[in-house]
Amino acid sequence: MSLIRDLADQIIAAHRNEDLCIPIPTYTLTSPPPKIDNESAADHYELAGALASIEMGFIESDAKVLGKAWSRMAQHDGGFNPFKWPDRPEHFDLLPWTRNMNPKAFPECPKRLGLYGVMPDADWVKRMVDAEIPTVQLRFKSEDKSKIRKQIKEAVAAVKDSKTLLFINDYWQEAINAEAYGVHLGQEDLELADLEEIREAGLRLGLSTHGYAELVYADRFCPSYIAMGAVFPTNLKKMPTAPQGLGRLYKYAKLMSHYPLVAIGGIDQDSIHAVSRSGVGSVAVVRAITQAKDPKAAVKHLQELMRA
Repeated sequence: MSLIRDLADQIIAAHRNEDLCIPIPTYTLTSPPPKIDNESAADHYELAGALASIEMGFIESDAKVLGKAWSRMAQHDGGFNPFKWPDRPEHFDLLPWTRNMNPKAFPECPKRLGLYGVMPDADWVKRMVDAEIPTVQLRFKSEDKSKIRKQIKEAVAAVKDSKTLLFINDYWQEAINAEAYGVHLGQEDLELADLEEIREAGLRLGLSTHGYAELVYADRFCPSYIAMGAVFPTNLKKMPTAPQGLGRLYKYAKLMSHYPLVAIGGIDQDSIHAVSRSGVGSVAVVRAITQAKDPKAAVKHLQELMRA
């Protein structure tokens, strides 16, 4: 175990200042600390990578994925180098084929979706079309099916003959019926949604991810784009993981650079420039637009900051 401990310490020391570490949560009987699987690990590098990841604040599922990635990287490189960080698809056993070779791939969307406004209703979608925002998502929450259908229908009508691309959050069946451009789903929706029906209808699919394990899982479905977050703290939605921060976002973006990528979560005019420099082709915002005194001017300003 001393060798594993030594290797893990080397990894932590090498990456301590890269904004990859976040506070380790307090463990309780109902929320125990992550486990490291000694028996099924391929080698010391996998165990060391997993141990280091846990101590850097990665959740258990991400630590497992990272451990395997550290092992593969050491094998590919012919040795262990703590100053590197796994950042290639082959380190994570991601699908080797391109979109054109995958019959299950969802339809393509632009590599750079630009400023991505996540709006609460169809009226806001209309305002975003008027502001000429490149991409917008309707995130309308209701238990009333008729209201949901009405909002989606109005949102689809609002973007017709415009340059704005519309994604519908959650309500994939209604999005298909309304002939929307695309649908955005969370990881929890993947088991419930009929992905085959969405694909056959020709809709684009965006998937939310919150870390390495979910990125690897999302890759199996070859979606149209992958959203990564939450980058910063946000009160708009209860998140399954702690804010990931810029350091992790930059690593995620490099790993998944073959996809259109969307950064999301707590991003505002003060942080959007740094976020856009991560390599993502799109940055999603909510309050930076909806709480602005002049939303149309805010859209223009945010786009300028992304290009700066």
